[in-house]
Amino acid sequence: MPTKISPVFLIAFYILFGGSGLLSGQTLVTPGFKDLSDGPGKISEIPDHGAVLEIVNNDASTSVLRSLVLPLEQIRGNPIVVNCDISAEKITAKPQPWNGVKLMAHIEYPGGDLWQQANLPIGTFDWQHVFVRFDIPQNATKVTLMLGLEKVTGTAHFSGLSAALAAKFVPAPAAAADQPIFTGRDVPRLRGAMVHPDITEQDLANFADNWNGNLIRYQLFRMDPIAPETDFVSYDNWLDEILGKTDHVLLWAKQHHVKVVVDLHSPPGGKFPSTGNLFSNPQAQEHFLEVWKKIAQRYKGNQTIWGFDLVNEPNDDQVSPDCKNWQDLALAAGKVIREIDPDRTLIVEPPKNGGASGWEHFNPLPLDHVVYSFHVYDPLRFTHQHVFNPKESIVTYPGEIDKTLWNRDTLLKAMQPAIDFAQRYRVHMYVGEFSAIRWAPGAEKYLADVTSIFEEQGWDWSYHAYREWQGWSLEVGTVENDPKSSAEPTARFEAVEKWWKQDQKPAD
Repeated sequence: MPTKISPVFLIAFYILFGGSGLLSGQTLVTPGFKDLSDGPGKISEIPDHGAVLEIVNNDASTSVLRSLVLPLEQIRGNPIVVNCDISAEKITAKPQPWNGVKLMAHIEYPGGDLWQQANLPIGTFDWQHVFVRFDIPQNATKVTLMLGLEKVTGTAHFSGLSAALAAKFVPAPAAAADQPIFTGRDVPRLRGAMVHPDITEQDLANFADNWNGNLIRYQLFRMDPIAPETDFVSYDNWLDEILGKTDHVLLWAKQHHVKVVVDLHSPPGGKFPSTGNLFSNPQAQEHFLEVWKKIAQRYKGNQTIWGFDLVNEPNDDQVSPDCKNWQDLALAAGKVIREIDPDRTLIVEPPKNGGASGWEHFNPLPLDHVVYSFHVYDPLRFTHQHVFNPKESIVTYPGEIDKTLWNRDTLLKAMQPAIDFAQRYRVHMYVGEFSAIRWAPGAEKYLADVTSIFEEQGWDWSYHAYREWQGWSLEVGTVENDPKSSAEPTARFEAVEKWWKQDQKPAD
């Protein structure tokens, strides 16, 4: 996550009220860069581009950012679209996927922070028009727009910065109070874990028979970071290979009475950990539908599968005019699957990378047999400490983290959008991922609190992750640089296992 930057300049945004303008893309006018206060970078006039802000960074260990605070009262609860022309020279490789050239909004709200941004390339690229949609929560307390370079060297140019209020999201009508809630299962609860693509039969047997888990989330995850996002031949070769592995996993799961979520972790056009150009390349979206057609045909009628998780942590902040947003693309994929396997359970995550806040700007699909899913890693500063930044200070749960007191009540508030969505539309919710890094102080209390909320709400869930990476392992102790399995059950394991003990085995 990027570090918090204090604003170093302000741009005045002018908002014109009246009629339906706020809902029809009315511009929030910016006066170029003439009102910038002192700060890094320089402004100059360039023919055909007008005022241009140039940001140079010569030290990859630092960031050079300019920021402006947006007018909160006018944009709170509304989506906005930020436009900017950007070019760059000699941008070095990103240490983390979110680093690099930045056009980003830092959204602060009582439950934590959201960081939404454009996905921009490295190297040298000519002027390109960039637009990003930011959905501003109703309870936002501050929204800061940032431009510049983060943890990379090179030069970036910004011109024509503007923002507009987009069409406001309109929630679908609430479901009837007596509408049955579809769960797609024949047991009181599915409680499981996410597993590695190369899980062995022995590991699955241990999870099912010794730990008593009755669900695995099997990720179709492409561990090939160098494959071009538009190389669909390479993608299909990978897909054929991992579906071959999936065939074996499904047979093992049936033998051990475990249900399986088939999770498309790596969609065509995507590159871990993001959905890549799935929302900016029409060919990627077309191929996405073909992928689900292929998977649906292969596993039609397979009762070991609880459901198809259409995409892991979708992010449609940047949608090209000739592409579908996630709401429409998810529906298209669902229809493709329905034509082949009418009774298959669909599992749908919200935009904004699958977090609970994504439900505030998503409507249920007009299809039956749908379960909705989201992931819980709030606050990321606690659950992922030392994962991305080994030098950051240690924080403890429960306790004050980034000026917010985090405890069970705070976690419940962070999940409130999912609770509201499930209640309003009378749909079933599944927490596809949740975790805390094993060396986080208080991780066992965190896991006890989040699972107690899941159980209170009647949700199904899968822990992240079982025998995947040692950092998340419930079998390894709390010493950060010691990945050996613990001789005794860890407190984190016991916090989760208490629920697995209650599992019932689903029918074949």
